Amino acid sequence: MKYDVLLAGVGGQGVLSLAACIAAGAMKAGLAVRQSEVHGMAQRGGAVLAHLRLADRPIYSDLIPRGTADMILGMDPLESLRYLAYLAPGGVLVTATEPFVNIPDYPDGGELLAAIGRLPRHRLVDAAALARQAGSARAANMVLVGAASGYLPIERGKLEQAIAEMFAGKGEEVAAANLKAFAAGLAQGGRP
Repeated sequence: MKYDVLLAGVGGQGVLSLAACIAAGAMKAGLAVRQSEVHGMAQRGGAVLAHLRLADRPIYSDLIPRGTADMILGMDPLESLRYLAYLAPGGVLVTATEPFVNIPDYPDGGELLAAIGRLPRHRLVDAAALARQAGSARAANMVLVGAASGYLPIERGKLEQAIAEMFAGKGEEVAAANLKAFAAGLAQGGRP
């Protein structure tokens, strides 16, 4: 088994925490994990990209070849579409619906969502609203972990354990809000 996830977003959205959480859950499940990150002016709202490769055997490369990603997991619809060439023919695109408008000529949000809606396998998630309902606007990335979990080869309990450990040092309230955000995303993440 091999499962490749390309994670995309903008600096400050929590893309790398999203990747770290899934990687930790995969390791708890006994999977081999390789990860590579690209930070493009992240502090100024630039693109952030992470390649995350999961397998039940050794993995020899950190990078996902074009056309082979099982999933694109995006914190922003434009960033999700930017890497569409990496998605395998049977792959799924899971993305937050809220745009992070960081350039003057940012495309129309409705057009972006319509383009994603034309993909054969996609999941649009109002991650920001679900995170606020869970008690932390900053937990949108954990909403997306939940929404993507139905496609990932990782048991739900392993992801929950990874989230609890990841946020334990920030206090019980923060950890609880992130677990609640995960559950909210999970409720949105059934397979289409």
